[in-house]
Amino acid sequence: MPSMGGWEWLILLVVLVLLFGAKRLPDMARSLGQSARVLKGEMKGMKSDDEARTQEQQGQRPEPKALPAAEERQAQPPAASTEQPGGQINGSR
Repeated sequence: MPSMGGWEWLILLVVLVLLFGAKRLPDMARSLGQSARVLKGEMKGMKSDDEARTQEQQGQRPEPKALPAAEERQAQPPAASTEQPGGQINGSR
């Protein structure tokens, strides 16, 4: 099967715009990208499950994955209030 050239892509794009409208195409592309990421993550998970199962069958215990290091949060003083006496906030009257 020959690969698609420039004219074929242009015709396909025009047909898609006519069918779905220009406003819906970015949303459809975004959801397609999210679906591809989910599928990729699931495939990686299945691969790691298969590797763990293979190691268990060979009598080896899989090494546990290290947890990410927790970042220490520094206590920050609360932000200064912009409230004026009388309960009004700066800029409002």
